[in-house]
Amino acid sequence: MADMGIEKQGHHYQDSNDSQKNVFDLGTFVGDLNVEEDASSDDISLEGLQQELEECKNDDVVANILSKGTKLREYTKGVENNIRQVELDSIQDYIKESDNLVSLHDQIRDCDSILSQMETLLSGFQAEIGSISSDIKILQEKSMDMGLKLKNRKVAESKLANFVEDIIVPPRMVDIIIDGEVNDEYMRTLETLSKKLKFVEVDPMVKISKALKDVQPELEKLRQKAVSKVFEFIVQKLYSLRKPKTNIQILQQSVLLKYKYIVTFLKEHGKEIYIEVRGAYIDTMNKVLSAHFRAYIQALEKLQLDIATSNDLIGVEARNTSLFSSRREPLKNRSAVYALGDRIKILKEIDEPALIPHIAEASSSKYPYEVLFRSLHKLLMDTATSEFNFCDDFFGEESIFYDIFAGPFAVIDEHFNSILPNCYDAIGLMLMILIIHQHQLVMSRRRIPCLDSYLDKVNIVLWPRFKMVFDMHLNSLRNANVKTLWEDDVHPHYVMRRYAEFTASLIHLNVEYGDGQLELNLERLRMAIDDLLIKLAKTFPKPKSQTVFLINNYDMTIAVLKEAGPEGGKIQMHFEELLKSNTALFVEELLLEHFSDLIRFVKTRASEDPNANTEKPITVAEVEPLVKDFASRWKAAIELMHKDVITSFSNFLCGMDILRSAMTQLLLYYTRFSDCIKKIVGGSALNKDLVSIPSIMYEIKKYSRTF
Repeated sequence: MADMGIEKQGHHYQDSNDSQKNVFDLGTFVGDLNVEEDASSDDISLEGLQQELEECKNDDVVANILSKGTKLREYTKGVENNIRQVELDSIQDYIKESDNLVSLHDQIRDCDSILSQMETLLSGFQAEIGSISSDIKILQEKSMDMGLKLKNRKVAESKLANFVEDIIVPPRMVDIIIDGEVNDEYMRTLETLSKKLKFVEVDPMVKISKALKDVQPELEKLRQKAVSKVFEFIVQKLYSLRKPKTNIQILQQSVLLKYKYIVTFLKEHGKEIYIEVRGAYIDTMNKVLSAHFRAYIQALEKLQLDIATSNDLIGVEARNTSLFSSRREPLKNRSAVYALGDRIKILKEIDEPALIPHIAEASSSKYPYEVLFRSLHKLLMDTATSEFNFCDDFFGEESIFYDIFAGPFAVIDEHFNSILPNCYDAIGLMLMILIIHQHQLVMSRRRIPCLDSYLDKVNIVLWPRFKMVFDMHLNSLRNANVKTLWEDDVHPHYVMRRYAEFTASLIHLNVEYGDGQLELNLERLRMAIDDLLIKLAKTFPKPKSQTVFLINNYDMTIAVLKEAGPEGGKIQMHFEELLKSNTALFVEELLLEHFSDLIRFVKTRASEDPNANTEKPITVAEVEPLVKDFASRWKAAIELMHKDVITSFSNFLCGMDILRSAMTQLLLYYTRFSDCIKKIVGGSALNKDLVSIPSIMYEIKKYSRTF
């Protein structure tokens, strides 16, 4: 309605412009409007006027005013009069529309009344909605409270169900514990009974429950019955280990380990009975294993091959250790008294199965003690490893092993203590030390520590015995009777052969072990044999025989050391130096034996200058006998030297090296002799009797070709 009034007002305003003069003259009613001049207009600032005029230059009205030159004040008065007139016209229009405005006011008042009613209605709705929201909140709180109660009841139900399940004794469990056989089902029932017993013992809330008073007596009866029953069962199984020819390891793995929970149950719910079971097992296995090792040791003793006695020492006379002649001594040396030989193979057989005595006895085989020693300790390692693992799995106690093996250790110690004092086999003792070292490595790889202390003890016992036997050999050389040992033979002495083989064996064995103390002991032994060999050499009446004797022994020793491998070291180098010096000495002695005058002349006179003014110059007459003597028999002399070397030296190659050295030295002497003759006045007269150097060289090559 207001919009309609406004439209009418606008329409009427348009008509009024056309009929202003027909209504009434408002100017007459109001009067002329006079615009007085502002007294303060002269004080108005004209700053910025020029800029505003420039901006209004494009305005048509402003441009018209400026172009006509009309005064600004007059124009302003005209504008104000126009505005006044428009205002009076507007008032006239509102007066004409007064009825419409009243109608519009009434309509607005009616609308306001309607809106007030709607506000009241909506306020009522809001109050109702607030009430509903409060009810919903209350319902939500009740729902949460009910959910919490439900959750608590479920938790309580679960705990109560667990409690009931843990504390009740099902009839089926009672029947199995009392009347059932000990089998897999019985083991599972034992586990269930154990859980119930722990439940009533551990949980403090259970102890104050009334249900416990009813159940606890029944649980105690079941515990006693179960403990009694499994004790009888496990003891019966343990006693079956005592039956002869029982394979203990198979019985342990396939039978006892199946029932290892019995031991756990007894530990937790029958401590006294567990101690009895533990003691019964220790006693049974102690006796069984002790008897087993005692029988095995007795069988091994029948297979033992005696290698050495207290008289089998390097420096002992051969006739004292054998009923046979000394010629048989080298054969005995090679039978492993001093030589290592094939005995070293035992170190490559560390992981081989232990000997089976009755099979070896049936084949009439005999073995050095280190073979039996390895076999015994191989059986010990395998048995100990199996028993240690079983004790850990079955009882959960490693300490049981040491109680069980106290017996077997005592049996082995008793045997060892009877063997060791009578063992004079140094090579065998060293092999046993290396076997123990290898066995320690085997047990370390297995990660089984149960034999550590035992193997250390055996090692500690073996070293002093080896040192004692070694010192016996050393003292036998230091205290040797040279007169009884000496033989009128320049070939290698059996004592030196014993020493060479013995030293080579120990050097070879010490390569892997690397014991510095053994190296010092071998050096002491080398010094002792040096002294003894010099004493034996001095027993020969001729210096040449002494030198030949020394060369033969040194050469043989070097050859034996080389056969043992390239590990000869300082000892081999020492004998090589001695061989070299004695070879040079023998060459000189051999040449002096056949060409003494020639060599003496070369050494004393050949270096003199024949043209020098000396008291006794070299003359043709002085050297002519030497020239003719050499020319007449030099070939025969070389042949004699060859025969002498062949018969003197045991080693053909060594003899040929010495012969070559002798002939080379002879060639050097004769070359100097020939050069000296050329310098003598009239020496050319002897050229016909001089043997040419190529001839001597040809003869040397001829002997060289023989080897």
